[in-house]
Amino acid sequence: MNTSALAQSTDDKQPKRYVKVPAGYLMVLRQGDSILGKLEEFARQENVPSANFTGMGFVNIKFGFFDFSTKKYNPKEFSNVELASMHGTIAWQKGNVSIHAHGVVGDKTFKAYAGHILSATVSTGSVELMITIHDQKLEREQDEKLGANVLSLDK
Repeated sequence: MNTSALAQSTDDKQPKRYVKVPAGYLMVLRQGDSILGKLEEFARQENVPSANFTGMGFVNIKFGFFDFSTKKYNPKEFSNVELASMHGTIAWQKGNVSIHAHGVVGDKTFKAYAGHILSATVSTGSVELMITIHDQKLEREQDEKLGANVLSLDK
């Protein structure tokens, strides 16, 4: 992995989005940032073989619940909610970064909602992510029986 993480912003007005720490990388995203987009950008820039990540913050998010009968996600969007917990993996599929993430959000009434994250942007405030890098490149493969992409440990 390169050391450009410490200097990834060439615009002095834009704060750095991540920094290397002993346990991996700490990423701090700002209002309007696409969480999955920034993770993909990070994985390409740092040539990440594979990783796990956790996060929390304030988001606009679209969850999906996978319907195995149709092999499609049933989406539902939530705005200005607290991301209480997000967990996921970074892998590769056919040369592209492949992110798999799930999360739990809560609204102002303290109701919680959860699911597969289809998209998410930082709302007010920020989102903090801890990324733990693995030394092995992992690939996702389409499992025809499930109709879903599955992380393969065989390669």
